[in-house]
Amino acid sequence: MNQPTITAAPAQRRQRADGRRSRDAILDNAARLATVEGLEGLSIARLAEHTGMSKSGLYAHFTSKEELQLATIERAQEIFETEVLRPARTKPDGLRRLWALSDEFLSHLERNVFPGGCFFAAVGAEFDTHPGRVKERIGVFIEEWVGELMAAAAAAQRAGELPPDPDPEQLIYEVDALLLMAHAAYTMYGDAALLERARVGLARLLGPRPE
Repeated sequence: MNQPTITAAPAQRRQRADGRRSRDAILDNAARLATVEGLEGLSIARLAEHTGMSKSGLYAHFTSKEELQLATIERAQEIFETEVLRPARTKPDGLRRLWALSDEFLSHLERNVFPGGCFFAAVGAEFDTHPGRVKERIGVFIEEWVGELMAAAAAAQRAGELPPDPDPEQLIYEVDALLLMAHAAYTMYGDAALLERARVGLARLLGPRPE
């Protein structure tokens, strides 16, 4: 008598897993498209055209353009965590972690994880004068990223790996400026030598990369 309930549960789990994979695939496309055409230009209609899906199928996942934008930001953060943060976090805290965060950021540009460079650098510049939930969510990510860099810099200073001056906030302001310039230059010209210039600048700020 209970057999239908027992067999239904795995089917429901498979449906949820299939739905999650479908949503992730849609948002992967949305994140890539946003770095090229802008997050503001992202719409159900444009995404349907890009993915070959029907608009009605996409509306089943997202109820509005803003919800699509917010979900795209969330997916982009998951990709950034996988491609940049997790590899860097395998390094010991301090100077090695700070160098790893910087290197992995530059690497994800060079590997074209997103066709338009860094997702958050691209959409941050797009939405910096557009108040609302989308800007706020982008701002949260940027604060967390800068906070991760600053925590590694502070740990390096406590360990004596970096001098105490400048303070971590100023140091990371300069580090992040190099990374953002690398993003802008590489996205514009596609020349890997421009990423190497950023690494040279980092070495001047941080000293040689630790072995």
